[in-house]
Amino acid sequence: MYDLVIQGADLIDGTGTPARRADLAVTGDRIAEIGRVAPSMGHRVIKVTGLTLTPGFVDIHSHSDYHLLLQPTADSAVRQGVTLEIGGNCGYAAAPIWGPWLEERTALYRNLYGLDHDWSSVAEYFTRLETAGISENFGLLMGHNTLRGSAMGGANRAPSAEELETMINGARQGMAEGALGVSTGLVYAPACFSMPDELVAIVAAVRNAGGILTCHMRSEGDGLLEAIDEIIGVAEQAKIPLQISHLKTSGERNWTKLYDAFRRIEDAQARGLDVSCDRYPYTASNTGLQAVLPDWALEGGQRERVERLRHPAARARMAQDLTSRYPSEYWSRLMISEVTRDEHRRYEGLRVSEAAKLAKTGPVDFILELLLAEQMQVDAIFFTMCEDNLQAILQKPYAMIGSDSGCRSHEGPLSHGRPHPRTFGTFPRVLGHFVRERRLLDLPTAVRKMTWDPCCKLGLPDRGRLQPGCAADLVLFDSATVTDRATYKVPIQYPIGIHHVVVNGIVVIEDGEHTGARPGRVVRRTS
Repeated sequence: MYDLVIQGADLIDGTGTPARRADLAVTGDRIAEIGRVAPSMGHRVIKVTGLTLTPGFVDIHSHSDYHLLLQPTADSAVRQGVTLEIGGNCGYAAAPIWGPWLEERTALYRNLYGLDHDWSSVAEYFTRLETAGISENFGLLMGHNTLRGSAMGGANRAPSAEELETMINGARQGMAEGALGVSTGLVYAPACFSMPDELVAIVAAVRNAGGILTCHMRSEGDGLLEAIDEIIGVAEQAKIPLQISHLKTSGERNWTKLYDAFRRIEDAQARGLDVSCDRYPYTASNTGLQAVLPDWALEGGQRERVERLRHPAARARMAQDLTSRYPSEYWSRLMISEVTRDEHRRYEGLRVSEAAKLAKTGPVDFILELLLAEQMQVDAIFFTMCEDNLQAILQKPYAMIGSDSGCRSHEGPLSHGRPHPRTFGTFPRVLGHFVRERRLLDLPTAVRKMTWDPCCKLGLPDRGRLQPGCAADLVLFDSATVTDRATYKVPIQYPIGIHHVVVNGIVVIEDGEHTGARPGRVVRRTS
C-alpha cells in the first residue's frame, strides 16, 4: 500500500520534457511509483481530471530567514506551490552571525516582533527552524554582508588579515553545518566597502566545500556592465559556480545594455564558467528606501547611520547628493511600501512625490526625515524597468525564477504594509500570464525553470523532478485558470488555480486552502 496516490493528472517531470498522463504514488516522503497505479493501492487517493502535476516549485531567491520564525506556515509561498525556499540572498543571512551584527539584529527583531534571536551559528539556526516546525523546506546561503558586519561592523575599509580569516572560518564552518553556499550584496553596506580580493578569499573556502556564489551586483543600472565583469571575474578566479541575482537593467537610460549583459554571461559560459541568473516576473524592484543614500552615509551600524541623519552637516550633504544624483521625476517612480510606525501608515502605497506633498515638504527632505523617524526601517518599491527586457531575460535558458521576497500571510505579524506583489504571485504569474496568456514560454520549460534547474544549480539531485526515489514535493494546479491576484495597490491576495501542494509526502495545501501541516525540513548541503 502507498500512503498517497494521485490519479489521472498530466505529469510534467521538471526536466523540460512534455506532459504525459500518469498516476503517481508516494510512500513516506518519497515518490514510489509513476505509471498506472490502482486506487486500491493508496491509503489516500486524489483523483483529478484536467489538472497538471509537477515537482514543487523552488524559490531560488528568497528572504524568508526570519519570516519563517514569525510565520512558520509560510502561507504566501506554499499557496503559490513553493515547497523549497533558498534564503540568505543579497548578502544578508540569519546565520552565521555574531559580534556587532548579532547585537543589532537581536535588538531589531525583539523591538519589531518580540522575536528572541537565540542563535549564532548555521547549526543553531537550523535547530531553531526545525523546533518551530515549518510548512515548506528551506535551504540557506550564508551572507557575505553578514559575515563582514559580524567580523568588522560597518567599517569602510579593507579587512585586516585577522578579520578576513574570521570571515573565512565563519564561511567554512557554515558550509560544514549544511549551508548551500554564500551570497553577496555588493550594492549594500557593508559589502559595498569590499574589494574583489576579499570576496575571492571567502568564496574559495565555500567552493572547496561544494557551495555556490550568488550575487546582487554592485550596480544594476549605470554600472551594470562593469558590475557583471566584476562578479564574473570573482567567480572565475575562485572557480565557483555563480548565480546572478534578479538580473535587470534599472533606469531607462540603461535598458539598451541588456544584450551586452547577455553577451558577457554567455562568453563566460563559453569559457567554462557555470553562470546563470534568476528573475522575478515584474518590472518593479523592492528594497529598503535607504538604498537611495550614498555609500558614505551607510557606513557603521544602524545607530551610527541614524545619528548621521540627525547631524545637520551630514544631512545637508546627503540632501545635496540626492538632489544631484536623481532628477525630480525619479521620486514619482518610488512607492513607500512599508513602515513600522502607525503615524506613517498613511504613506504606504503612495509614491514618494505624493507622500512628500501630503507631508508638505520636498521629496528629498521627506525621505531623510522618514528614514530618521523610522530608524531606517522603510521599504520601497522602485518602478525602473521595462517589460521587453523582462521577457528577454525570462526566455534565456539559464534564467530561473525567484521571488526575491520573504514569506507572509494575510494575518499575523507579517500581514502589514503593501509588500511587492511578487510575495504572493511570482510563480502563478509565470504560469498564468507568461505561459498561458503571453505564450512567452511553454509550460514544461517554465516548470523546469522553477524546479529541476535550481536544484541542479544547488546540488540537490533528489528534489525538483518527478522520479521514483525523489522527494515527494508536489504541486497540482489547473493550467487553464492559475492566476496571480496580487497587485501593487492590493498585494496581500493569494493566487487561484493551485489545488494541492505536497511537502515531503504530506498535503499542506488542499483544494487551495492551508491544512496547517508543517512537514517542512531544512535542506542541507551534502558531500
